Amino acid sequence: MTDPEPIRRIGLENVVVADTELSHIDGEKPELLYRGVDAQELAEKSSYEETAYLLWNGGFPTRDELDSFRGELDDRRSLSHGVAEIVEHAPEDAVPMDVLRSAVSATSVYGDGDGTTRDRSLSVLAKAPTALAAFGRARDGYEAVEPREDLDTAANFLYMLNGEEPDERHAEILDTALLLHADHGLNASTFTGRVIASTESDVVSAVTGAIGALKGPLHGGANQDVMEMLLDIEDSQKDVSSYLAGMLEDGERVPGFGHRVYEAFDPRAEVFKKIAKEVSEKTDGPDWFSMLEEVEAFLREEKRIHEKGISPNVDLYSGTVYYSLGVPVDFFVPMFAIGRSVGWTAQAQEQYDDNRLVRPRAEYVGERGVEYVPIDERE
Repeated sequence: MTDPEPIRRIGLENVVVADTELSHIDGEKPELLYRGVDAQELAEKSSYEETAYLLWNGGFPTRDELDSFRGELDDRRSLSHGVAEIVEHAPEDAVPMDVLRSAVSATSVYGDGDGTTRDRSLSVLAKAPTALAAFGRARDGYEAVEPREDLDTAANFLYMLNGEEPDERHAEILDTALLLHADHGLNASTFTGRVIASTESDVVSAVTGAIGALKGPLHGGANQDVMEMLLDIEDSQKDVSSYLAGMLEDGERVPGFGHRVYEAFDPRAEVFKKIAKEVSEKTDGPDWFSMLEEVEAFLREEKRIHEKGISPNVDLYSGTVYYSLGVPVDFFVPMFAIGRSVGWTAQAQEQYDDNRLVRPRAEYVGERGVEYVPIDERE
């Protein structure tokens, strides 16, 4: 009897490589849970910082515990001189994800606090929004704005980016957006972070690697692609249907549809769709939400979505939400990274708690028995 052929999982498809209590995705329902709590319910009732506490600690905080946690973030929001120099002297045309990755990495060089995993994680959560906002100000020729202790993460970012008190509802919307990006199973960037953590490297290294993975267009970037598509439609003065028909004829994929783990509608997209409709109704200029509805209608008519198990994902609507809040288009993926920093740090800590070095194998498919030819005998 011959041994059975090994099951090959290219891209680690459906391979379980870790146990987690942090987030759970049911692609058929569909459903996303943080610590057993429905993410859609959290988006309606909770906040980004309370959700961060939940993911880090395994339970909801009391009011005093949440206030203490927020105080720890407030104490760390300002950038050290070294990190500020990196951010503010970056070239104007630098890719924002590169700047964010460099700033996060530098927090371990110019660190504050006691250097524990928790302390470093707090610094990442607190300083990443400050660094991104400071870069946005610097490339536009403005001085950096210091964070305020009376504002939470989302409100502080808008304040530091624009230099003025943010609209309360805008801050709430950004807070919800960050919450919905907080964690999402063992996606490519989270897996990258856990692999780094499994070597017993520090949490800042894990997050820096995760940011590098998210920068790749096959993982992050679709929200920016959607917004750039809508802006191009607006500038070209074409109707949505003819524009999309041209894309499909050229073999291009329409961004914002389909997901590796969801067979039905991405539950995060349902929340973002409601928000996108709200901000579109209250914002002057093009009706981005109606344009997205036209995109959906066209692809449905073409039987490109739903019937093929492809539905809108979180990126279809999140881009127009960020754009309506005044966030630069090339900041969309960094905003994703800021929200996901909660999950990356929580996942790294979970890896440390029950660690085993992640060491998968590759199936060798190259030649065998190749003989060495001395260099003088080579043609």
